[in-house]
Amino acid sequence: MSEDVVSGWHSSNFGALCFRIVNGGTPETGNPAYWNGETPWITGADFTANGVGEFRRFVSEAGIRGSATSVVKQGNLLVVTRTGVGKLAIAPCDIAISQDISGVYINTDRAETSFVYYLLFRELDELKKLNQGTSINGIIRSDLEKHIVRFPVSKYIQRKIAEILRSMDAAIEKTEALIAKYQQVKAGLLHDLFNRGVLPNGQLRPPREQAPELYQETAIGWIPKEWELKDASMVLESVADGPFGSNLKTEHYVVDPGVRVVRLQNIVKHEYNDGDKAYISDRHAVFLVRNKVVGGDVLIAGLGEDRYPVGRACTYPAYLPPAVNKADCFRARCITGVMQNRFFMLFLNSELARRQIRRYEQGVTRPRINTGNLKRLVIGVPRINEQVTIIKRFEAAQAYIHRLQASVESLKARKLGLMQDLLTGKVPVKVDAPETADA
Repeated sequence: MSEDVVSGWHSSNFGALCFRIVNGGTPETGNPAYWNGETPWITGADFTANGVGEFRRFVSEAGIRGSATSVVKQGNLLVVTRTGVGKLAIAPCDIAISQDISGVYINTDRAETSFVYYLLFRELDELKKLNQGTSINGIIRSDLEKHIVRFPVSKYIQRKIAEILRSMDAAIEKTEALIAKYQQVKAGLLHDLFNRGVLPNGQLRPPREQAPELYQETAIGWIPKEWELKDASMVLESVADGPFGSNLKTEHYVVDPGVRVVRLQNIVKHEYNDGDKAYISDRHAVFLVRNKVVGGDVLIAGLGEDRYPVGRACTYPAYLPPAVNKADCFRARCITGVMQNRFFMLFLNSELARRQIRRYEQGVTRPRINTGNLKRLVIGVPRINEQVTIIKRFEAAQAYIHRLQASVESLKARKLGLMQDLLTGKVPVKVDAPETADA
């Protein structure tokens, strides 16, 4: 690559920007004298999207002296070059590193560490490709050092670029923190809606401690006095389990066009995950009309999966074509005028239902529930108009979170665009006044 392709930019190998690169290691885990010291020790698993997460382990001075670990000084780069390869952070304090990580000390006479941090974000994907198809799972240090990078000669411009990208990161982190906060608010709202309900004016009833006369004690706990207790079988028009069991094999799946299949991974708490599409042929679906799923049906996970609980529920979006539901997924429809489908879905995700579902769970390695036990769930049933208001209150909170999530995705897209423009010199950075040292 020739120099000065962009005026004021220079090309060199990455090693020329570094003062030194250090490797890490793991102190002997069975030696208690090596641990529980004051220096945090991290592996690739301790990195998050925003850098280093919570410190889980600490090493002693003896552990540092007696092992291959290195202590990377605060403010220098941490690059995961093995397990979790490609993660990146600036050390928030002095940190000991495992063999998954390389510590990179930048030659600050030539480059700003904050600028190189963003530069590496672009370059690490290219470096990872060097070892695809080989037995090496990671980035080789020699490849990192030889990799050609381009950067502005002016450290002032480097700082300006880093400041712009850091402001984008701050906006993303702030919005993600808001999402986490409102996810907690939403969980608290769901608890209140199913324990207190709403009054005709749309407000939550006063807590039972303040107005005990508004509540009744039932088999499932305290609920508003106007609500009726009903078994799920009394409010469901139909409930059907999946049609396939182990008879659905890989070769039965086809690409679109076909008949959409609802699977466990599509059922996320409160929402349908349309990102994991699957289809079967018309020939295999023709006998499954009885279990067709249509917009508004409640989808229920009959089997627990990883961290997702059994019995989690969502509604099938009306804009999707009819589908058949696979084994371990149920679909349910409520009786019109008795219960709204979405109210039943919200109930299944509430703690009032979760306590009951846990009692009926079966299975040793993976919890499961059948339709018979689903029909035995006891529900506090308000009048339809209150159900509608509860749904609206919850969906307003959900919609706000969706807007925040869309904002995060927009910010991330803008950041990627800025990185492409600024880190290549495609778009020059406007400077107010060049620094004398850089001039």
